Amino acid sequence: MYLEIVTPEAVLLSAEVDSVSVPGVEGQFQMLNNHAPIVSVLSKGEIKVFTHSHPVNSEDLSKSFTRDSADSKILVLSVEGGVVEMKDNKVIVLAD
Repeated sequence: MYLEIVTPEAVLLSAEVDSVSVPGVEGQFQMLNNHAPIVSVLSKGEIKVFTHSHPVNSEDLSKSFTRDSADSKILVLSVEGGVVEMKDNKVIVLAD
């Protein structure tokens, strides 16, 4: 699936990924390939990007991301809130 994470200041990530986990207002949820279309509001928390079969180069990565201490192929981004849309295997996150 293709993931774009955008803030008012910049595009933080634009890449193919395996899956993404986001902090929905009713709890954390994960989206995989062929997930049903969805639009959801995000709350404060962490976005986790799983890149096991689609590695992301550190040079292409915003300094806002960290790598999970247990698995370096999981990227972590803290957000204050936002909106996520999933449609046709493309996820767009508008993050605060």
